[in-house]
Amino acid sequence: MAIVNADRAPYSPITSRPKLRWPNDARVALWVVPNIEHYEYLPMSQRARNPWPRTPHPDVLNYGIRDYGNRVGVWRMIDVLDKHGIKGTVSLNMANYVHYPEIFKACTEREWTILCHGLYNTRYHWNYSEEEERAAIKECIDIHGELMGTMLPGWFSPAVSFTLNTPDLVAEAGIKYYCDWYHDDQPLPLRTNHGPLVTVPYTMDLNDSVLTLKQHEGADFVTMIKDTFDTLYEEGAESGRVMCIALHPYIMGQPHRIAYLDEALGYILSHDSVWKAKGDEIADWYTEHCTEHYDAHLRETD
Repeated sequence: MAIVNADRAPYSPITSRPKLRWPNDARVALWVVPNIEHYEYLPMSQRARNPWPRTPHPDVLNYGIRDYGNRVGVWRMIDVLDKHGIKGTVSLNMANYVHYPEIFKACTEREWTILCHGLYNTRYHWNYSEEEERAAIKECIDIHGELMGTMLPGWFSPAVSFTLNTPDLVAEAGIKYYCDWYHDDQPLPLRTNHGPLVTVPYTMDLNDSVLTLKQHEGADFVTMIKDTFDTLYEEGAESGRVMCIALHPYIMGQPHRIAYLDEALGYILSHDSVWKAKGDEIADWYTEHCTEHYDAHLRETD
């Protein structure tokens, strides 16, 4: 039986928790998440919504915009992250690495890690039965094992299409961290029927999707990133914070935007006490050094 979502993460004010300390006493754990996705040209019928709003299919306009990211934008993004010595945490539709071995090779050579984003970004998990979702998660784990020879470390549902069962199924599968919930500025353990599951804060604010959804542009995004960093950096002197920057190659990889990503990362990394981390590294550190103290804190305040 699924746990009611409101009971998964007991309320805890960030101001009253045990102090969180990152490696080398960093104030901010910065993780950069390129969403390297694959959208099907002719997707299967979905129960929740049509993946392509323009009908009849094929929706060449929307497909082509996203295909640009895999052909062009991702390579610009890789260059910028290389310049700043950042190893990405790829929010990956697993089919992407199968369809585009060149992208797989480039990311693995750089030791970028995978945060699974489902199989395709046009195959949603909304309205899946428990067995259907379990099978979908297992398929992604199997592909990761074939490609990487290791266990899949993180899960972020395709198009954030989670169900009431998702956290339980992710924990049941042995995946160690989860990103459908981005409700805090620190990692937190999420209650599941199979033990705690660490949530690593993703973002929908510092997400380049706002450039298309809210009609912002690159300069606006830089301002948002700098202002967010300044606040988290100040707060992080007291207790560590997580800062995620979520990117899409078809958005931030456009020629009129890519320089703004370079500017934003340069600003952040001009400061000391910033940990350039990957999602699994944040989860591992928190699990080893912080979970026990946080659990004790919850028991004391319950």
